[in-house]
Amino acid sequence: MAHRSSGLRSAIGALAAAAALGGGTAPALAQSGDDRAVLTIVPYQTTVWTRNFNPFTEANRLPTTREFIYEPLVVFNTLHPGRIHHRLADGVSYSDDLRAVTFTLREGVRWSDGEVFDAEDIVFTFDLIREQPALDIRSIWQSLDAVDKVDSHTVTFRLNTVDTTLAERIVEIPIVPEHIWAAIEDPVTYTNDTPVGTGPFTEIERFTSQVYVQCRNPNYWDAATLQIDCLRLPQLANNDQTLIAAQRGELDWFGSFLPDIERSYVAADPEHHRYWFPPGSFVVMHLNAEAEPAGNREAFNDVAFRRAFSMAMDRQAMVDIAGYGYPTVNEYPSGLGRQFDSWNNPAVDEAFGRYTRFDLDGAAAILAEAGYADSDGDTLLETPDGREIAFSILVPNGWTDWVNTVQMAVEGLQALGIDATVATPEAAVWSQRLIDGDYDVAINAYFSGATPHRTFDSALHSRFVGVTRFAAHRFTDPDLDAALDAFTRTADLDRRREAMDRAQWIVAETMPHVPLFNNPVWYQYNTARFGGWFNADNPVAAPRVHAGTPERLIHVLALRPNG
Repeated sequence: MAHRSSGLRSAIGALAAAAALGGGTAPALAQSGDDRAVLTIVPYQTTVWTRNFNPFTEANRLPTTREFIYEPLVVFNTLHPGRIHHRLADGVSYSDDLRAVTFTLREGVRWSDGEVFDAEDIVFTFDLIREQPALDIRSIWQSLDAVDKVDSHTVTFRLNTVDTTLAERIVEIPIVPEHIWAAIEDPVTYTNDTPVGTGPFTEIERFTSQVYVQCRNPNYWDAATLQIDCLRLPQLANNDQTLIAAQRGELDWFGSFLPDIERSYVAADPEHHRYWFPPGSFVVMHLNAEAEPAGNREAFNDVAFRRAFSMAMDRQAMVDIAGYGYPTVNEYPSGLGRQFDSWNNPAVDEAFGRYTRFDLDGAAAILAEAGYADSDGDTLLETPDGREIAFSILVPNGWTDWVNTVQMAVEGLQALGIDATVATPEAAVWSQRLIDGDYDVAINAYFSGATPHRTFDSALHSRFVGVTRFAAHRFTDPDLDAALDAFTRTADLDRRREAMDRAQWIVAETMPHVPLFNNPVWYQYNTARFGGWFNADNPVAAPRVHAGTPERLIHVLALRPNG
């Protein structure tokens, strides 16, 4: 495989050299002209900003909506399992029979328009998502019987069965104001242009397709802690533009793949440019079980084809060349990854480990034995039924490390005689197509969490298919659902391990996804204007600024302007 990757290696090296010299172009980033503490962040790369602050929208929601506009009840710390940061709620507890979760709400919280926040808003929000299932982004109502207001500052969630992880899912539902949302005719398509929230940054001071500025909530309950006045989000299309802006010192907090980071970023300002890469989520390939045309669908639903596909992935080259050595190879047949090695089931490795190791000869043998052959002499394989196999692999435009990873995947597949190509839509389009199942093959990354259950459940449980981009594979397995549910039915560690062992076996045997590697948490920051950053010496919580990281609320509250 090395000889086929040499051209890609040279191209990536040239890009890094050009970026280190300040080559290329990036949009000019206007600086704030007043004396406010304006934090410039890049949680998302895009070619255009579209004004949509609907907190329930999965694909097109702006990245500063949750946490920063809609504050959660509590934040569960994934870096330090068991640590809880109380926010809108100052208490959370399970009943003795584990069939109810009660939140006590903080006194004195107001919405940004001055209206009082109370238990009625929580009950209204959960009634809303029950009536509008498209808004139930965490499939909460599959686990709930009722949400009851005990008093103005106490809410109890009554479960239809024991679920010791439900509190973590409940707090991922954004709470919206009843006095605003009760009048909205179609909350699914509502873009919420002028949001009213409880979080620290609710005021949209400026919005264009190229930059937007989001400023302090005038009624924020924790205003004494908050030292940042505004968030500023420039539109940057890709990793290359982000790097150039970062080299110029224009970014305070971002998370991007930067080639040769010491040379390309740190060296531009050794005194202030910093990064920290704690372990993060794992990256996989999805093969859509419902893909069209029929030849693709036949292949993708054949575990022999999925195993051969996996064996064509040169994971070490992907990490070393496309990822500059930052990620960690994931050859766990379940996809569990090194971060959760303490949960690993060695029997799974022994039975299925060969299918996640790079082996083109072995992959070719599996395909031949399963009946895949070049029946028409065009050097490309057909299915056992003689159907053509031809597909593209979806990867977001501008995510250069992933684009290069997919190009290397295509090289391996083509070496087997499989007609694979690369497709690079915008990130929002990629995300929506994964949710809708409108793709052939796609690269994707999963949630991380305090245990592997959050990753497995959000990606592999059937209740999330068609709801989030994480469950994009379109495969369903009732035995896997049962194993994942069993994990939530107990707080006993041994019984949880039994459930996770079973889930690993099913995943490795059926291969609903093809594991590639574990990303680090992409996190870079600039100390020139602000202090208080999380890092290896101050590891308070997960440090990413990206949407999907509730701990970023704790992070922004810790930041202080220098001087």
